[in-house]
Amino acid sequence: MLVKTYSAAVMGLEATTITIEVNLTRGVMFHLSGMADTAVKESYDRICAALPNIGFRTPTANLTINLSPADMKKEGSGFDLPMAVGILGADGKIDSGRLQDYMLVGELGLDGQLKPVRAILPIAIRARKEKFKGLIVPKENVREAAIVNNIDVYGMDNLADVVAFLNGNTSYKPTVVDTRKEFYEHQYSYDLDFADVKGQESVKRALEVASAGSHNIILIGPPGSGKSMMAKRLPSILPPLSLAESLETTQIHSVAGKLGSNVSLITQRPFRSPHHSTSQVAMTGGTAKATPGEISLAHFGILYLDELPEFSKATLEVLRQPLEDRKITIARANYTVEYPCSFMLVASMNPCPCGYYGDPTHHCVCTPGQIQRYTSRISGPLMDRFDLQVEVPVVPFKDLSKMKPGEPSAVIRERVLKARQIQEERFKPFKGVHSNAMMTERMLHEFAEPDAASLDMLRMAMERLKLSARAYSRILKVARTIADLEGSEKVEAVHIAEAIGYRNLDRGDWAERRA
Repeated sequence: MLVKTYSAAVMGLEATTITIEVNLTRGVMFHLSGMADTAVKESYDRICAALPNIGFRTPTANLTINLSPADMKKEGSGFDLPMAVGILGADGKIDSGRLQDYMLVGELGLDGQLKPVRAILPIAIRARKEKFKGLIVPKENVREAAIVNNIDVYGMDNLADVVAFLNGNTSYKPTVVDTRKEFYEHQYSYDLDFADVKGQESVKRALEVASAGSHNIILIGPPGSGKSMMAKRLPSILPPLSLAESLETTQIHSVAGKLGSNVSLITQRPFRSPHHSTSQVAMTGGTAKATPGEISLAHFGILYLDELPEFSKATLEVLRQPLEDRKITIARANYTVEYPCSFMLVASMNPCPCGYYGDPTHHCVCTPGQIQRYTSRISGPLMDRFDLQVEVPVVPFKDLSKMKPGEPSAVIRERVLKARQIQEERFKPFKGVHSNAMMTERMLHEFAEPDAASLDMLRMAMERLKLSARAYSRILKVARTIADLEGSEKVEAVHIAEAIGYRNLDRGDWAERRA
């Protein structure tokens, strides 16, 4: 008897419907075809152990299973459930007439329990697109899948429940998630707030400018100056995710298997902080299963690199193209996938190997050569991609103990939101451009053209600081953001001057200028 069940395989962010064809004839052999990886091949062993434990006999027959399309690689344990249901259907234990209405995904335990799998959200989107009546998933995955509307999603504990449901012996209600309510309830619940940061007003101003224009920023200062503390509070002043951004971000984390069992939707901008030992592949993505890397997990959020010079040069250099293109294409021998990666790059570093160069409270023991070698670990092209380069001084204890709490994140966020609204209105005619950091050269000439006085100031700064042509564009973009924060239509000399001030860590003579 031939029976068909349906599941899906995920490559990148796209899911493809997989038809599982199960045929039983007389005999004792088992055949599996359709480019299955080891985890899929092992499914039969798990199914044979699970069936007796839920009261069914493993059929003694010539069993052939084909995963169609047969020329596409099938990976993971998510095919356990549809294969088990197909075997029971071919053996007459399940009403095969209902199988065409449902897509099934899930890993089987030896006791018949259903275990969660990754990439459920893209599969749910595919099931809705293919107009299946419902999707059956492990209970731990149900909330993630249920944010997709117009399809019934059922979360099951074990294979016995699935069999009873498909035979009509038991009725289950589909899980319903109010996506909008889920989204808006948790948008502004931040654990960290800028009110905790005392002093450092100039640095907080720079972070506000960076947030308002989605600019990359690097903080440099001695240990204990508050670099990491302030960076971790950046999400609290960024504009909240839109529902479309939230769904796209959730899809990436679903594919990577990074969603918790009780999380259905990512409602806050991601903050990814990989360790400096992170490899190039972990940063970009593209492991054996073509999963997203750190830069894609930071999509619509922040990628924070602490102790930047400690990262390997190869890992840092792979960031250059994604920062410009806002997407990463991963090409391997057997697949090519593309992931979005529109993120703010935030980095921090010490000014020298010992960390105390320029610190008035500690003596630096590094030689000029050591300082030069340390800062040279970051290439000029990568440093150019930081729109703001800010020195973070140490706050003296006598000032720290007297200071009142800082300005709360909610107040700063209001100013950032107003600036972003101006940008959204400005860039409405331009598809894919949402912030000043994304402006092209043509847009710079249209929206951030400096006047004669500002141009002279900029020319002098370029010559004196030995800035690159890319740095010139970055200064204009930051100046445009500063003007937006002040509600100014034109970019004026004062805006250019502040933007130039944020380039004081550029390559070249930084150490000499500090000495």
